[in-house]
Amino acid sequence: MQPEQAVINGWSGSAPYWEKHREMIREMFAPVTQALVEDGLIGSGHAVLDIATGPGEPALSVASLVGPEGKVFGIDPAPEMVAAARRATERLGFRNAEFDVASAAHVPYPADTFDAVISRFGAMFFPSPAGAVREMLRVLKPGGKLALAVWGFAERNPFFYALQRVVDRYVDSPPAPDAPDAFRFASPGELRDILGEAGAMDASERLLQFTISAPISVEDFWTLRTEMSEKLRETVAKLSGEQLSQLKRESLEALRECATDSGVSFPAEVLIVSGTKPPGRSQK
Repeated sequence: MQPEQAVINGWSGSAPYWEKHREMIREMFAPVTQALVEDGLIGSGHAVLDIATGPGEPALSVASLVGPEGKVFGIDPAPEMVAAARRATERLGFRNAEFDVASAAHVPYPADTFDAVISRFGAMFFPSPAGAVREMLRVLKPGGKLALAVWGFAERNPFFYALQRVVDRYVDSPPAPDAPDAFRFASPGELRDILGEAGAMDASERLLQFTISAPISVEDFWTLRTEMSEKLRETVAKLSGEQLSQLKRESLEALRECATDSGVSFPAEVLIVSGTKPPGRSQK
């Protein structure tokens, strides 16, 4: 199996859980969505592309912002994610959002179509990040903006490590909760340089420090995280009943450090990397 197909299969398996927790995930990562909107200079009436949209976020949040005169397209290589996004669109009554099965390597839209292209936590999984950026620039209008959000260092994101450090005791050579690729561009400047090399003008990055908050118990957060992450689900499935019970007990104890009166709360660090398609650079 090709590595790219293995990644798609993993996200396909996660799709039911991302759909189940869709609203909670939307709330937890709302500050990241807002940062992408700001750095993408997205406003009313704009045409926007969301790459690696998952079950429709942040595409549908952006659809609310651009309004009926605007249009949002979301693409994801996992058909199950796109199906979930379409169900959410229908359920929420959006008429200015469409979703297609496609990858960042082959964006199925004409050149010079979008005012902005965004991706929240997708760039880490692109097989060819430079190729993906070139595709984003192709479909952007001259002067249009692209904005990408990627995780900062794992040790600064307890949303991941609070469980990972417990899971590490139960597995040999443990991976990061959502695979090492989740932190592929954690080093400052790495993704920014790729944007510049791919042809983006004024490539820049900023560190977004925010709080991931969820109005749920530590028990419910344990369920949410183990269901969201393919790697955590795989790890849990390999444990005996006794091991799983012990792992869960230790995980809940660790998570209580992040408990508040209103739920759970984690400090978080994300890099927002952005660039511009050079004016006058029409790409047919």
